[in-house]
Amino acid sequence: MNRRELMQLGLMAGSALVARDALAKAVAPSQPVVAPGGQRAVITPNGSSLVWKTVGGVKVGHLTAHELDHEFTPGLRAKVWGYNGSSPGPTLEVTEGDAVRLYVTNRLPEPTTVHWHGVILPNGMDGVSGLTQKPIKPNETFLYEFTFKNAGTFMYHPHYDEMTQMALGMMGMIVVHPRAPKGPRVARDFALMSHEWKIEPGAARPDPNAMNDFNLLTFNSKAFPGTAPLVMGVGERVRVRIGNLSPMDHHPIHLHGVSAELTWTDGGEVPLSARHPETTFLVPVGSVRVFEFVATEPGDWAMHCHMTHHVMNQMGHGFPVMVGADAARIDRRVKALVPGYMTMGHDGMGAMSEMQMPAPTNSIPMRGGIGPFASIDMGGMFTVLKVRARPDEADPAGWYEHPAGTVADLASPAQLAADGIEVTRTG
Repeated sequence: MNRRELMQLGLMAGSALVARDALAKAVAPSQPVVAPGGQRAVITPNGSSLVWKTVGGVKVGHLTAHELDHEFTPGLRAKVWGYNGSSPGPTLEVTEGDAVRLYVTNRLPEPTTVHWHGVILPNGMDGVSGLTQKPIKPNETFLYEFTFKNAGTFMYHPHYDEMTQMALGMMGMIVVHPRAPKGPRVARDFALMSHEWKIEPGAARPDPNAMNDFNLLTFNSKAFPGTAPLVMGVGERVRVRIGNLSPMDHHPIHLHGVSAELTWTDGGEVPLSARHPETTFLVPVGSVRVFEFVATEPGDWAMHCHMTHHVMNQMGHGFPVMVGADAARIDRRVKALVPGYMTMGHDGMGAMSEMQMPAPTNSIPMRGGIGPFASIDMGGMFTVLKVRARPDEADPAGWYEHPAGTVADLASPAQLAADGIEVTRTG
């Protein structure tokens, strides 16, 4: 092992400890509690639910919009805008028919409003600045009062300068449990908000003017390996609610290890006759998709956006095609001008995550996480479904222990010969 390989091994080990520590801190409690109406309470990985108090039979809550310091994943922090100390803001969890009073205090440097996306309510409570209400000026507190008439999964976000405010992280999920639920009950219920950001390496804030070259993709404002896993039990029925308030992109969310059915959108429940099995669900901008499945196979299963650049952390896209280039020839010429230069991408980019090369301060270009076998070279909108026999006793930061003989590995010469497989060596 040469010096460079030894340094890389040390960096990988250090990254593994950092990633594991971050994962352990990020995990939401895996034991759901019973919500109003007898439903399982929603788990918001890396997040929380709003705490209500009841006054005269009405649920009263308070949202404060403000700037905050947010960690997307170890190595990347930025000033974002959110509610009650987080981005996304707390999940609003209620039961169908609940009357609520929601106070909204504005601590931003500009006015704001809150739109209750998908919720059917009186026109004056819809939160569209100038059309249905006056904007909430800095240091003002407005009152929204209405009844959640319909069950479903919805979202909330500003409708004042939404290009800036949503791009900086102002959004949240709303879950309205049915008062008389139908169908099989779920054992786990998760809520995730997908989002995309433009954060230049070393920048202190996201760029709200970005329109297409987003370089950080998140679930609940976390990029892998900062995303908390979704822990569940073998044989349990699981519900996953995903909202998309990204500025520009739809997200095809792909599930490994399970087959699921679309059960709800933000428009209502999908009829039984219209449901069919899928492993990928397209979540359009401004929409919610809810799917359910029974986890039958134990293990650590990936769940991620299937747009390839959406599972890469802060990768720049303005590079020429390097695959197949003569790296040795390029290196000789450039090193004469830039000592230490090394050509990248000439034989693919997968090794960049393992190399852990020096990067600008407060940036995570091409950084993924450390897995049980090697570096997981994906980042961004990627998380893990951890299916366990005893989920409430499992270590959410630990890896699945595979039974002997169940992991794909290097084929031996004897195995190749026994099955008549001839392999021609190249290179």
